[in-house]
Amino acid sequence: MTVKFPEVWDLEVLFPGGSNSKELRLHIEKTNSDLAELEQLAENFEVPASEKDEAAIVTMLETVKGIMQQLNQAGSFIGCLQAQNTEDKKAAILQSEDAVLNARFQTALQAIQQQLAKTEENVWKALLDSESLKEFSFVLNEWREEANMLLSEKEENIITSLSTDGYHGWSQLYDMLVGDIKIKMNIGGEEKILSVGQANNLSSDPDAAIRQQSYEKMEAAWTDKEEFFAKTLNSIGGFRLEVYKKRGWDSVLQEPLHMNRMKQETLDAMWGAISKNKQPFVDYLNKKGEMLGKDGLDWFDVDAPVTESTQQFAYQEGAEFILEHFGKFGPELQKFAVQAFEKGWIEAEDRPNKRPGGFCTSLPMTEESRIFMTYSGSMSNVATLAHELGHAFHSHAMQPVHPLNRSYAMNVAETASTFAEMIVADAAVKNAQSKEEKLALLEDKLQRSVAFFMNIHSRFLFETRFYEERKNGVVSAERLNELMEEAQQEGFAGGLKSTHPHFWASKLHFYITDVPFYNFPYTFGYLFSLSIYAKALEEGSQFEEKYMALLRDTAIMTAEDLAMKHLGEDITQQTFWEKGIALCVKDAEDFNALVSSVG
Repeated sequence: MTVKFPEVWDLEVLFPGGSNSKELRLHIEKTNSDLAELEQLAENFEVPASEKDEAAIVTMLETVKGIMQQLNQAGSFIGCLQAQNTEDKKAAILQSEDAVLNARFQTALQAIQQQLAKTEENVWKALLDSESLKEFSFVLNEWREEANMLLSEKEENIITSLSTDGYHGWSQLYDMLVGDIKIKMNIGGEEKILSVGQANNLSSDPDAAIRQQSYEKMEAAWTDKEEFFAKTLNSIGGFRLEVYKKRGWDSVLQEPLHMNRMKQETLDAMWGAISKNKQPFVDYLNKKGEMLGKDGLDWFDVDAPVTESTQQFAYQEGAEFILEHFGKFGPELQKFAVQAFEKGWIEAEDRPNKRPGGFCTSLPMTEESRIFMTYSGSMSNVATLAHELGHAFHSHAMQPVHPLNRSYAMNVAETASTFAEMIVADAAVKNAQSKEEKLALLEDKLQRSVAFFMNIHSRFLFETRFYEERKNGVVSAERLNELMEEAQQEGFAGGLKSTHPHFWASKLHFYITDVPFYNFPYTFGYLFSLSIYAKALEEGSQFEEKYMALLRDTAIMTAEDLAMKHLGEDITQQTFWEKGIALCVKDAEDFNALVSSVG
């Protein structure tokens, strides 16, 4: 008998009692106490003068590791509480408390990094060559490099302290504003009150009237609060730019590129290759418009199903579908996913008061993950679920690695998730039982290509131009709408009849203060994973071991070095990216051919 998978995650096993958890309170108090010890250690930490200081650095690293894990455990849990119930006021208070602890940790760590940065080159090299520090050479070099990029310890401490209630406070305000929005919809003659997350799920509803109604109602909600969102975005952008200016950073991309351990040449090569190859996807959008009986595709029809036979999956069916196809790639991935489903690591239930979107968060102390989404049964939902399981598998693959060597960047983080999503999507197309089903599944793959090559490109263009204008002062809501529409016209290469002017207000990613330019890493991960997937198809199930070795290296080398070591590719060249794009172009060609044969 098949095990029935729970649709609601189990948080009780982590800290019983939710936001009232006594165990969580004790955990926070212990973290507070351990942080005081780290702060004392940071205060007394001296510039390494010789190889004899090796032991002091090892002690420091172990202390940092312990507190980092405690903070991540609590932060992930609190994030889950907020996501599952936007009306949990105590969780919001806990989140603020956690932010203060994180700020203190960053301040102490920066003080240590500043001291490490002063180490003489010959001493530094000797220390990193030592047996106990050799495995940390990448992360220690990165810390040292970051310290040299920053202002003085005192100045950085002030920035970090002010960020808690200023910079990060604006991001938290955005979450509250969106959580407070309720969308009134008339569905089947019945009035329903939906959260933004539930209303977003209607973008793929088979009924064109429902899709349009959902879009218009949400657009009205964003318009109603546009001044609040504009103020929030301008405040985040203004703070970020002022910090960059003080540090002497010329480009707004310096921080995101450094965080993603990649070069500007790599980013330019990726977008250049994409920009040259958009026409097949414009053709697909035009064809889709025709299939929907329109003379052009509106924004609210981009995710519309193209066939009436679009398959719906109950949660259990979706889970079994994923497990079946994961199993064809490798036993470890399937075994891991079974564990995630059976142990209640996934929050999938469609209910009010949940935050929109989906995410995977890691709980390092218990070596578990939690996945959040709102599942409504579409193939897109199944793909999202596979995507988030890919994130969780990445964390699982990293378990043999020391915790300080697990901090991989977002661009390669998206590689594992997109790879898992691709396994399911590609296998589904190949195993389709009818032309109509194959068309629907192929179209689902193309929707993701459009998202990565067009939607995300438009987000990148918008954010780049917003920051340029923000340097000269506050950018009005009206101007933000214009910038967004211009970026969408360019990003979609004119493939849309109507755009989404308030997309800048609706997209959480623009308001995440921990990660600037929360866009291009997705496209990087998508195309990077295509190359890995091509190798997996060549080598079969024996590739899984090599794949896990690649994942374990993601936190200890640059994106360029990772690609060269495991794929033998130079990713600063457009030719690398064009190989992945060609596979997506093939999907577009197959789609058009299938439409003709069905039609």
